[in-house]
Amino acid sequence: MSLNAVAERLSLTRPVKASLSVAIFSMMMGLAGCNNASTPTENTDAESQTPATENAETSASNDTATTDDGQVVTIYSSRNEQLIKPLLDKYTEKTGVKIELVTDKAGPLMARLEAEGQNTPADMLLTVDAGNLWQAAQQGLLQPVASTVLESNVPAKYRDPEGQWTGLSLRARTIFYDPSKVNTDQLSTYADLADPKWKGKLCLRSSNAVYNQSLVASMIENLGAEKTEEIVRGWADNLATDVFSNDTSMLEAIAAGQCEVGIANSYYYGRLLDEKPDFPVKIFWANQDTTGTHVNISGAGVVANSDNPDGALKLMEWLSSDEAQGLYASSDKEYPVKEGIDESDMLRSWGTFKQDNINVQKFGERQTQAVQMMDKVGYK
Repeated sequence: MSLNAVAERLSLTRPVKASLSVAIFSMMMGLAGCNNASTPTENTDAESQTPATENAETSASNDTATTDDGQVVTIYSSRNEQLIKPLLDKYTEKTGVKIELVTDKAGPLMARLEAEGQNTPADMLLTVDAGNLWQAAQQGLLQPVASTVLESNVPAKYRDPEGQWTGLSLRARTIFYDPSKVNTDQLSTYADLADPKWKGKLCLRSSNAVYNQSLVASMIENLGAEKTEEIVRGWADNLATDVFSNDTSMLEAIAAGQCEVGIANSYYYGRLLDEKPDFPVKIFWANQDTTGTHVNISGAGVVANSDNPDGALKLMEWLSSDEAQGLYASSDKEYPVKEGIDESDMLRSWGTFKQDNINVQKFGERQTQAVQMMDKVGYK
């Protein structure tokens, strides 16, 4: 179908579908709670606290895309609106495509897509963590797409083998420490943080965070279940205080002297440094002599019942382009998923590091096992 035909179809069908979907969603919001067993547990940080909102102010496309004035792409997004909106605004500026953005946590958004079915107005699901994207694909909420652009820009380990989702930025989850109390020669691996030498010195975010679930899932894949359970039990035993609801609070606890070491996503650290250049916590790249630092993704997929799958795919392709990847690095403090893109000065200041080469879909496949393991050993 041509883009003009898609736009005409949208202008005729979207108001009806939107009103139907709102009615269905109102009746079936209970699905969000029912789906908790199968949907990755949500985060309580800046990526998931934005309340559900709808606005029609944004958009995005290929570097080579022509202007498509009047076309609409509707995104269901669990990304913080302030972080993703500048990229979408740039796309609208380049192409004339209007973005309708609906933001909420990933779990409720997936429940909403399931409730709306064929009546959904959504064209794209944009979310954090491969575990969430894997779950959406398993629930039949996404459709496979074929794109030589995405295949060229995004390494295979950051894409669904069946083309149902793709990574768009990288987020490294690594070790942070208080340099007044810890020397770098005392640090090495995630596993080492289970050593009794860190008893009463470790801070962690809650096991409810999908980021920690994916980290443990990657360890199960790399080390096996028995060894990983031993490590996670050691983490729980070494905690200096109760677990934290978000990475920012955990990092601030290290700065305040509540603990000496912890694990967090690097972009939270970058945002703290923007606000407090003298923030007294340092980054350490974990597992450099073994598997490499754990790296996850933010990413997107085309919704199975999209009215405008071509428009959604074009937007995804542009988000993987040189221009958009540079914006991810400079404004969001995340690493480009496309190789060869210049990183921001801040990211470069942290040095290069070896990444774990695992295919991120394993985080979804191992997620249930990871959650059960953390619960078993008492890691809350």
